[in-house]
Amino acid sequence: MTLTQLEIFVLVAEYQSFTLAAKHLGITQSAVSHALKSLESHWQVNLLIREQNQVELSHIGRQLLSYAKEMLNTAQIMQQEINASHGIQQGTLRIGSFGASASIHLLPELLNAYRLRYPKIEVFVEEGTDHDVSQWIQERQVDVGFAVLPRADLETYPLLQDIFIALIPKSYPVAQQSALNIQDLQDYPFIMTKAGSQTHVEQLLKQYRIQPKIMYQMSQLLTILNMVNLQEGIAIVADMSMTPELLQLHPHVVKRPLIPNTQRQIGLAVKDAKSASPAAKAFIQVAQELFSFKP
Repeated sequence: MTLTQLEIFVLVAEYQSFTLAAKHLGITQSAVSHALKSLESHWQVNLLIREQNQVELSHIGRQLLSYAKEMLNTAQIMQQEINASHGIQQGTLRIGSFGASASIHLLPELLNAYRLRYPKIEVFVEEGTDHDVSQWIQERQVDVGFAVLPRADLETYPLLQDIFIALIPKSYPVAQQSALNIQDLQDYPFIMTKAGSQTHVEQLLKQYRIQPKIMYQMSQLLTILNMVNLQEGIAIVADMSMTPELLQLHPHVVKRPLIPNTQRQIGLAVKDAKSASPAAKAFIQVAQELFSFKP
């Protein structure tokens, strides 16, 4: 058994494709197939179920996948520790990011500062929902990720506070108010975000027992803004995602805070602080220096 075989096993499982795994690694499909057959022969199990053009994990394959990821992660951490002992700050860092709040407001400034300090570390960013990122952290698909806190199942590092705001068409009477009472949402068409904040918006509505008239469910912030701009409904989004530049492009939209004021805390998370890679620890340190003391 080799680390290369384990990496191929993990990639085939994630892509559910020999072809895509081979393309990712820059090797031939036959090399991928040979590596997996050798691994299956070594363990005397069938890791995959191959049916025509479909590839699925077998029962034992699903059981072993998480251990394979753990071993690859440990090997990467060991190599980074060895590099650090030689004074070489290089390696890879996989980051999970969600929604416009993290990907637009936090990540660019943070990546710029990180690259200036650690130019030899190769950075990969995976984007999804808050739930996706948390799952990637648990499965060690990413080394570190942004999270809405608190998260009892992860090791977390608070960075800053954000609030939820309402995007309101200017033609709606409530747009003339300085803030939107959350109970007023029941009186207007509503646009539900399917992006990073969806779970938290749903929890907010449930908390105040509000059942708005959901007219649309959309995952792209720009699409939501365009629909509000067309006077199609009110939306609730994270304040950090709403830049002045975006609002200027949508002149028929106003943003208003909610009553009661609704906050959320954004931070970084890892599965286990003790086993976090040096690259991930350095990323957290840079983030804390940049954001921890900002209001």
